[in-house]
Amino acid sequence: MDLSDIEWQGEKGEPSMNCPFCGHEDDRVIDSRPTDEGNAIRRRRECGSCLKRYTTYEKVESIPLMIIKKDNTRQPFSRDKLLNGIMRACEKRPISINEMDKLVDDIELELQNTLQREVTSKQIGEMVMTRLKKLDDVAYVRFASVYRQFKDINTFLDELNTLLKEKT
Repeated sequence: MDLSDIEWQGEKGEPSMNCPFCGHEDDRVIDSRPTDEGNAIRRRRECGSCLKRYTTYEKVESIPLMIIKKDNTRQPFSRDKLLNGIMRACEKRPISINEMDKLVDDIELELQNTLQREVTSKQIGEMVMTRLKKLDDVAYVRFASVYRQFKDINTFLDELNTLLKEKT
């Protein structure tokens, strides 16, 4: 791309960035491309005054999501907390961190797509269990035992028997 083909941001009526070097308001975008993760746009800019280049990132602002706990308290959704719970359930299982990350991505995307600002921890737990059941039986049972707070060995066996019936 030839730099002479690029219009100055101010000329098109679009907002421009202040140069981090000289503070000048006019810049031009030299290159735009999605980030590797695909969740942001990376823009290389050049200042109209000092001609130094810098990078900015444009990201879609997501709706903050609150989790309603069993005791009716609320706390912000934490991707890390969800991933840590899944990692504990998948410990020493043949499940890659990429698979676990994808599972969390799927849940997070589903939650964002509902456009609800609040969701119960029960809904999230059920979403995790549904996905873990397809991924690994042992990880599913581990997660279910903590999530459903199995009281004794009989409750645990009931869950295992249900899982075995579904598999046959």
